[in-house]
Amino acid sequence: MPDTALLSDLNDRSREVFRRVVESYLATGEPVGSRTLTRDLTEKISAATIRNVMQDLEHLGLLDHPHVSAGRMPTQLGLRLFVDGLMEAGPVSMTDREMINETLGNESGDTGAMLDRVSMALSNLTQGASLVLMPKHEAPVRHIEFVSLAPDRALVVLVFADGRVENRVFNPPPGHTASSMREAANFLNAVAEGRTLSDLRSGISREIEASRQKLDLMAAELIASGLAMWDGDSTDPRLIVRGRANLLAHELADLDRVRTLFDDLERKRDIAEFLELAEHGEGVRIFIGSENKLFSLSGSSLVVSPYMNADRKIVGAVGVIGPTRLNYGRIVPIVDYTAQLVGRMIAGRKG
Repeated sequence: MPDTALLSDLNDRSREVFRRVVESYLATGEPVGSRTLTRDLTEKISAATIRNVMQDLEHLGLLDHPHVSAGRMPTQLGLRLFVDGLMEAGPVSMTDREMINETLGNESGDTGAMLDRVSMALSNLTQGASLVLMPKHEAPVRHIEFVSLAPDRALVVLVFADGRVENRVFNPPPGHTASSMREAANFLNAVAEGRTLSDLRSGISREIEASRQKLDLMAAELIASGLAMWDGDSTDPRLIVRGRANLLAHELADLDRVRTLFDDLERKRDIAEFLELAEHGEGVRIFIGSENKLFSLSGSSLVVSPYMNADRKIVGAVGVIGPTRLNYGRIVPIVDYTAQLVGRMIAGRKG
């Protein structure tokens, strides 16, 4: 992240030229020339003076001029500085608010269907690709069982308090026995009551250490390897992606780079990194170009915000992907408003 103190080092004229260049670029996607700015600036300045200011801003790494064009456009550093220090994000417009409310107001009781509608609404509103990370299943665990399938394969079965059953095949430690599997299951069922899977997983090492003398080494390894599987890729597609065709309508360089973005989205079905990015702080976060480590495609931006359950725990996130010249001032409040609305609806649901 750039130091926004750099803005304070700019005089009023340089700051206004910089702001006008960025705003014009975000609106048109085109480099901005000095003659264009002479018509827009509050202070009447000659084109030659503006060119000198733009050269200074280019020297600071805030502007660049593509190819032989006389116009300037913001660099990634410039966009970051603008978003952090100069952007004015207004409230969600009444039209956008009504569309989001109408989408979420169609209550069906199905969280997945509701979030799919949210994803479509975000994509339509922003003309970008929308991402919605569905809530993690946080119901308390009622029962755990290990089932041996082969010497190198086993099944862990979890029954949740709300009646949901999940299972997954994993590779147990070599030499596991029917006895060690029973011991592992008995141990987990004794400590699992009333605890969610994430609570159980975070505390299992401490539980094993405290019961080391009573718990067989093989059973301890079985517990660790079996539960670790639940940190891996989910068999359920918890990531909803809508509006990929919208990205093709923007100037995202060549098609190969767009395909790379699509491939990345397809691969990250359990997108823990996405949620991790959102968990670094409440509210909207903006990742511009190569700052966005989630996607290998440079030249796109991600605007993302987490949403919380009734216990104020972050359980999912909503976001929008588009070109770096997104209308951040409009999209940021849309994403923020949607995340808050989804959070309230999730908090009001049981299970």
